[in-house]
Amino acid sequence: MDRELAPEYVSQSRRKKTGLIVVVLAVLLAVGIGFRQLLNTSVDAGKIRSAVAEIGPVENTLSATGEVMPAYEQIITSPIQASIKRVLLTPGTRVRAGQPILELDKSLTQIEYDKINDQLALRHNGMDQLRLKLDKDLADADINDQIKSLNINKLQADLDHARRLVQVGGQTPEDVVQAENALNIARLEKKQLENSLTYNRQSMRASLRESQLQAQVEATNLRVMAHKLRQADILTDRAGVLTWVNERIGSAVNEGDMLAKLADLGSFRVDGSCADVYADQLKTGQTVIVRVNETDLRGQITQVKPAVQNGTVQFSIDLENNRHASLRPNQKVDVFVVTNRRARTVRVPNGPTFKGKRQQFVWVLTSPTKAIRRDVDVGLSNIDWVELKSGVQPGERVILTDLSEFEHVQELTIDPNP
Repeated sequence: MDRELAPEYVSQSRRKKTGLIVVVLAVLLAVGIGFRQLLNTSVDAGKIRSAVAEIGPVENTLSATGEVMPAYEQIITSPIQASIKRVLLTPGTRVRAGQPILELDKSLTQIEYDKINDQLALRHNGMDQLRLKLDKDLADADINDQIKSLNINKLQADLDHARRLVQVGGQTPEDVVQAENALNIARLEKKQLENSLTYNRQSMRASLRESQLQAQVEATNLRVMAHKLRQADILTDRAGVLTWVNERIGSAVNEGDMLAKLADLGSFRVDGSCADVYADQLKTGQTVIVRVNETDLRGQITQVKPAVQNGTVQFSIDLENNRHASLRPNQKVDVFVVTNRRARTVRVPNGPTFKGKRQQFVWVLTSPTKAIRRDVDVGLSNIDWVELKSGVQPGERVILTDLSEFEHVQELTIDPNP
């Protein structure tokens, strides 16, 4: 005898059949859409962007970033060890040449200056004493030399007298020998005195010269200290804008510590940076295009810094027009380093259809409603232009929109705008 199926079982079976039907319909729908997409060879005219190929220059560039900086920025440092006594100007103030910025407490440096000045006075006094002693010693030596000369003359006379007495028998030959020895000793003593006199003259002159050199060193130190005291009056040496000032009144500053920054906002430079993989392509003198908003300014690389920091290479750029109205300090700009250039070649504006490959295909419009696929060789490129070395002639219109989904066909139909 047949039994009636349980309601739960019947409901479960129905749900399985319904789910299976839904899955089958979804698969069929996906296949249909994919097949339709595969067979689709048309695109709306409003969804594409095109441009006419033309003859013109194309520059190959490396993309980098940059920051606009004042062409001249002076860092004013403390010339002495002091403390900040008073701040006269604040950041952002426009200044003229010779205008005071802040005031330093110079008392310690002034004490050091007075100390060196006193030492120099003592040195000069010592030199005067040494000069007097030198004159006295030389005078005494000259007198002694004269006395020795007189003594030699006397001994020479005694020798002559002894020789005459020997002839008449008044003295013995031994007396003559004794007189000769006394004369020779006196002559040697005179020579010794003269040698000592010459040495003392040279020695004293050397001592005096040493004292003079020490005095010159101390005089130089005094001039340096005086110069530092004058520089301690912190003044601007040219017109500009104060971009930073140490405003901590009473704080101690050492010699060389930064006190203020002064910038000339009338002219600018650009500090650029790019990935270190392009380091070997950066060279001093290379042409650079700096894009400020919608304005392109040309310049040259003046310095490539050798150190790599955080995977980037830093370089400096001098602009041909460094006073352009679009330039602002600390402004971020796009930088394009020109690595190669062709003056006359077939070019089209850069667009999504170009993906960096040297060989690819593009779509060329042969009529307002038809486009054909062309294989092209891509040459130099930058953010604005792409060089087409083959496949496209000047005057032909190339689609710049990315239509890679139609890579399976050779022709496209362009549906006009509704």
